[in-house]
Amino acid sequence: MDRTLAADLARLPDLLDATRRAAAEALATLDERAVVPAAPEPAGPEPLPERGDGTETALAAFRARWEPRLSASAGPRYLGFVTGGATPAALAGDWLTAAHDQNSNSSMDGAGQDLERETVGWLRELFGLSDAHTGTFVSGATMSNTTGLAIAREWIGERLGVSPAEDGAAALGPVRVLSGAPHSSIAKALSFLGLGRSSLVPVPTLPGREAVDPAALDRALADTPGPAVVVANAGTVNTVDFDDLPAIAALRARHDFWLHTDAAFGAFAALSPDHAHLTEGLDASDSVCVDLHKWLNVPYDSAVQFTRRRDLQARVFQNAAAYLGPLGEHPDLVHLTPENSHRLRALAAWFTLRAYGRQGHREIVERNIAGARALGAALEEDPAFTLLAPVRLNVVCFTLADRPDPARLTALREAVAAEVFVTPTVHEGTAGLRAAFSNWRTTQADVHRAARALRTAAREIA
Repeated sequence: MDRTLAADLARLPDLLDATRRAAAEALATLDERAVVPAAPEPAGPEPLPERGDGTETALAAFRARWEPRLSASAGPRYLGFVTGGATPAALAGDWLTAAHDQNSNSSMDGAGQDLERETVGWLRELFGLSDAHTGTFVSGATMSNTTGLAIAREWIGERLGVSPAEDGAAALGPVRVLSGAPHSSIAKALSFLGLGRSSLVPVPTLPGREAVDPAALDRALADTPGPAVVVANAGTVNTVDFDDLPAIAALRARHDFWLHTDAAFGAFAALSPDHAHLTEGLDASDSVCVDLHKWLNVPYDSAVQFTRRRDLQARVFQNAAAYLGPLGEHPDLVHLTPENSHRLRALAAWFTLRAYGRQGHREIVERNIAGARALGAALEEDPAFTLLAPVRLNVVCFTLADRPDPARLTALREAVAAEVFVTPTVHEGTAGLRAAFSNWRTTQADVHRAARALRTAAREIA
């Protein structure tokens, strides 16, 4: 064994303790750190060392060179994208995931698959899905949407008497995928699956909304020859608008289509009694996407994919290798996603669900919703700002009241970066910014700091 590696092995408890102290310090200073540090002068990469000098030196080098340049994305005022943090239990679970280093795809190797299936069952219950749905962990919403649409592609083949998994996507002929306000990952998935971005057909939304117009969808389906795919939204990324899922599902009485619902973070509305009605009809979906490193607050990367047609899922993703085991009536996870290598992502989710239960995660969701509403109210009261949409759940979509051009919005965003991070957007042709609340640490005090920073910066650039 390499001498340095052997020395590290001999000192492993001490090295892990040093790493723990470094992690604890980083988390303890989240409040004081700039949310997005000022960009330093670009430095060239260091050369690969010929002879390493051990974990302790590597840790010191990381803390000196890289840690100061990392954003405080684990903290309470990182409101860009839709980014959760990691609850204490999720962090513990993720550390143990690395320690046990399981490739949990095969039933021939330990209980990883069983732990994942138990966790998926808890999540299914959390989101109000029936036992008709089975689920698997994937890396994020993009892979979850891709997996769901891959199953939809095979369903279309079943309807047409072909199998794109065997014969290729060309065997299907033209495919139409209809949606009102799809996330960008939908077009990416269609490109990846060989259906093509041009197969995505935009359907008119309701006036002033991002929710699809069910009557317009009805007409579009009537104009669609053969089986189609409908991508519904349970929480759009800009304004967290929800399609009328029961109304869409009712259209199957007249039209033949696969219903895939992108509920990447909107599914968590089911935890709040005041907002659970938004997810009514989710169970009627043929496949569902839910991202977990958003509102479940587990570390990147983690999402879950549900479907009613595990048989088609296995037809798409099955492997043919003796060492992977047979497909069987209850397929190993290796036969259900694009990944042959599959870390035990479920452990972090299992830990946080086991530690805090439904009630604990409901509190996070409701506190984040209250935070979004408070920020929205604060900005609405300030003449410098205009809300671009109502605060429906956990996202505030807003812009400058005077000259909301991209350059001024960029200046505003950069001026507040040390205090709060928000991301740019465009809503109904108007450039804007969006603040998404999904971190378990965020409190009303953080909302006040964010609002104060935005108001001050708006006056400075006026």
